[in-house]
Amino acid sequence: MREAQFIKRNKPRWEEFEAVAKSQQTASPDKLADLFIQITNDLSFAQTQYPKSRVTQYLNGLATKIHLGIYKNKREGASRFVTFWKYEVPALMVEARKPMLYSFIIFFVAIIMGIVSTLNDDTFVRLILGDGYVNMTQENIRKGDPTAVYGNMDQFPMFLYISLNNIMVSFRVVIYGLFATVGCGFYLFYNGIMVGTFMTFMGSEGSLAQALPVIMLHGTIELTSIAIAGGAGFMLGNSLLFPRTYPRLTSFRLGAYKATKLVVGLVPFFIIAGFIESYVTRYSFMHWSLKVAIVGGSAILMIWYFILYPIKLKRDGRI
Repeated sequence: MREAQFIKRNKPRWEEFEAVAKSQQTASPDKLADLFIQITNDLSFAQTQYPKSRVTQYLNGLATKIHLGIYKNKREGASRFVTFWKYEVPALMVEARKPMLYSFIIFFVAIIMGIVSTLNDDTFVRLILGDGYVNMTQENIRKGDPTAVYGNMDQFPMFLYISLNNIMVSFRVVIYGLFATVGCGFYLFYNGIMVGTFMTFMGSEGSLAQALPVIMLHGTIELTSIAIAGGAGFMLGNSLLFPRTYPRLTSFRLGAYKATKLVVGLVPFFIIAGFIESYVTRYSFMHWSLKVAIVGGSAILMIWYFILYPIKLKRDGRI
């Protein structure tokens, strides 16, 4: 590529980057990192093709400014911890809104398919949930407590097990995104099928009205978080499939970095869900008003933090 063509193609982007570099105090860490990757890619190309050109010197200077900005604005300790959940995770939710939408659509479609399949095939529930679980649940229903399974373990060991298991599930969903997003989609689909099958099974046993509010005490946060982890997996898969202007390896590294940050951002929510499931869900016969308060509060928390709050930050120009 001729130097003039290289400059003409990239000049508008460089001017935009220079403007952001001059106002680094308001630029987010992710924005600066994104700029640095793109500029260093252009600089590497220029150093190879036009080593003594002024454009190479210009790009080197711009890359230096952005690099200094990243480390100048770096925060450690408690402030970095707060900034991560206050700005960085919401910013990623705005950036990943399409993958998140696809994830939730797949999850809900799978739930519907699980319901339809169970209604039309008596053997489907045992195929998905397993004979042992179905038999145990039927026995609990006969005893008058369809969700007795949540009281079978001591609270603290159950809390540790469930929290760690849910965190590992979320990481697994993201890792499956490496398989060109197909693996992530399949994992989401399977989990949605399980949810739909379980709901229909409870309905067929006449226990859905009793079981569903109890399950959603922790399921509101847990299921929403798994769907968000699925969106992070799609983000990782898309970074391989659609690298845009980046080299594919650079795109993958950036996608992996962002997807990992999103999953780490979900860890407190999985801990909350694990706490509710271990210490609260076992009291299945609590007053309905308490169930409504916990489920409603959980839904408000998830909608506010992952949807409304990021939109507000974006509108205010803070991310």
